[in-house]
Amino acid sequence: MGEGTGGSLRAGPGSPKPPEPWDRPQTRPRLWLGPLTPEPAAALSPQEERWCAALPEALQGRYRGSRSQLRQRLAQLLARPAAELPLHSPPGQPPSLGEGLGFVSLSHSREQLLLAWSPWPIGVDLEWAARPLLAEAVARRFFPPEEWHDLQTLPPEQRQRAVLESWVRKEAAIKWHRGGIAHDLRHWSWHRLSGALVHLQHGWCPSSACRLHDGWLCAVVGEAAPLAIWG
Repeated sequence: MGEGTGGSLRAGPGSPKPPEPWDRPQTRPRLWLGPLTPEPAAALSPQEERWCAALPEALQGRYRGSRSQLRQRLAQLLARPAAELPLHSPPGQPPSLGEGLGFVSLSHSREQLLLAWSPWPIGVDLEWAARPLLAEAVARRFFPPEEWHDLQTLPPEQRQRAVLESWVRKEAAIKWHRGGIAHDLRHWSWHRLSGALVHLQHGWCPSSACRLHDGWLCAVVGEAAPLAIWG
């Protein structure tokens, strides 16, 4: 799948100054896509263990696996012990890193996990590209009228794919600015021809990219998104 990008007319709330090359161990976003395994790749923090234990049993493996893999990837990237990383990642909330170590995001669908790190705020989302979707109903209900009218010009098969791509970009954007789907989804508009992703209320226009990896549609939103390093 080709990439689409949006220019940063306004980067977004609280966007930090882009780092100089010596400010961080890495200066490009990093993305990792792989299976979500319940076996821990790295030990969780005591607080994460408590959060995990409080979850329904059916959700514990997903939480443990995703946070453990995130710690493992960050430990390798930042050259710090996984257990010592200042990662704050409560269930159902966007994860965050302390001590100026950057920004993180994660998304999982079925048994697949997408992890991200960046020197700047970042958001990611993924969906199975062949997922059954009532594209017309979804777009009519959740997309801005201008975007919906544009999507109607596409043949049904192309429309299905365009709606799914728009959806994952918007979910990634909502994670990028730490918003909420219920409040923000209808305010995000994706211009499929230009690739611009725009928040209609605030005017934010962050960079974004969307790629197809092994049948998974993966979206990333944030500074330098199209330049992210995969794997």
